Amino acid sequence: MSAGRDRSDRLVVFVLWLLVFATGTQALIVAPIIPRIATQLGTDEALLGTLITAYSVSVGVFALVAGPVSDRVGRHRVLLVGSAAMTVALALHWFVWDFASLVAVRALAGVAGGVLNGAAVAYVGDYFAPQRRGWANGWVFSGFAAGQIAGIPLGSLLATGFGFRTPFIAFAALLACGVALVRVVLPVPTVTLSTDRLTVRSAVSGYASLLRRPEIAAATLVFVVMFGGNALYTTYLPTWLESSVGLTAGAVAGMFLVGGVANVLAGPRAGVLSDRVGRKRVIVAASVGVAVVMAATPFVVGGTVAAYVTFFLAMGLFASRATPFQTLLTELVSGDRRGSLMSLTVGVGQVGSGVGGAVAGVAFVSVGYAGSAAAAAVAMVLIGALIWVYLPETTHSGEGNQGPGGGEAGEPAATPPQSPVVAARRTIGPGESICGPTAECGYCADDD
Repeated sequence: MSAGRDRSDRLVVFVLWLLVFATGTQALIVAPIIPRIATQLGTDEALLGTLITAYSVSVGVFALVAGPVSDRVGRHRVLLVGSAAMTVALALHWFVWDFASLVAVRALAGVAGGVLNGAAVAYVGDYFAPQRRGWANGWVFSGFAAGQIAGIPLGSLLATGFGFRTPFIAFAALLACGVALVRVVLPVPTVTLSTDRLTVRSAVSGYASLLRRPEIAAATLVFVVMFGGNALYTTYLPTWLESSVGLTAGAVAGMFLVGGVANVLAGPRAGVLSDRVGRKRVIVAASVGVAVVMAATPFVVGGTVAAYVTFFLAMGLFASRATPFQTLLTELVSGDRRGSLMSLTVGVGQVGSGVGGAVAGVAFVSVGYAGSAAAAAVAMVLIGALIWVYLPETTHSGEGNQGPGGGEAGEPAATPPQSPVVAARRTIGPGESICGPTAECGYCADDD
């Protein structure tokens, strides 16, 4: 790979990272500043949980809407529109005057979040060759962890010092810069897009056809179980640590900061490792590892140090599984269906989080945190089994590091290997096959 192309790739990753950081952090910041919102709006804190619900529902619904749209018009346009819409939605937080108006702008932000979430992952699949997708996804989605490390504390300080509206205005300004960068910096990937008409019927039919494929149905179920298992483990972990282990609220906050560091450290490394040894091996190993850590948590955590070490391991393994899994998903379908698949998984993930949180509450009240942690561990083992049995391996050790696009300009069209899933479903046309082992061209070395 040329030095110029490497710099271009890193710039693309930075722009996507910025979108993920700002979009993810503006959602995460709500829970920590609920007391400030309640005070300044004169609203009961118990009602403010609906702010999170309004956002999550909007994300889930509009992710499903945005997927087929991005397959038709391309991820670049969707990222541009979505980031602009999020900028406007966050800026509108400045004008809220009561609880109802705040719920409305949070729902509007959820609409933009649903548009953006799936498109960012799909863009990585469109632009980067398979042997670089794990690396790219690892860095892009470390933006969430960076928000956990720096964004939430900074937002909390802004809310305390200048009012709860201020953090949202700050993220609006950051996303305004993101809009400009998407417009100027991000190239438009050369992928085959859908030619279907954009109707409700065609969207429903498209999702149905995806779910008829066993590997897609399994991957969708994995997303539900993954989000549900994460909710089972984390929802009542702070409550248990404070009430049973004796950690202070500050110590628990520090633990989540340590978990964010683990995400940043582990995600990119797991992505690179999956590029080399295969996605499935890394995902299954991380799933088994996190299951062991989850099941052991109630028995090994007796103080602050043990809590920090355990949570560091759990979050590191979470990231080690999530990065290659997201990357594998982008390789199960071609460019004309990738947006739909990514958005489908985002939508069902919201369902998993809701179900997991509800089950966690029942388990915590009935049998304590040990029951919730054990259920989460079972969910992680189920994830590993589903992936091992139903999902194909989409990387090939023989691809090497050829650079984005998977091949050099002028390489014979028939030489690259194909993903077994894609090869069974699509014929590679002349001019596409030089660009890598997936069904679409991607952004190739000879596009420059």
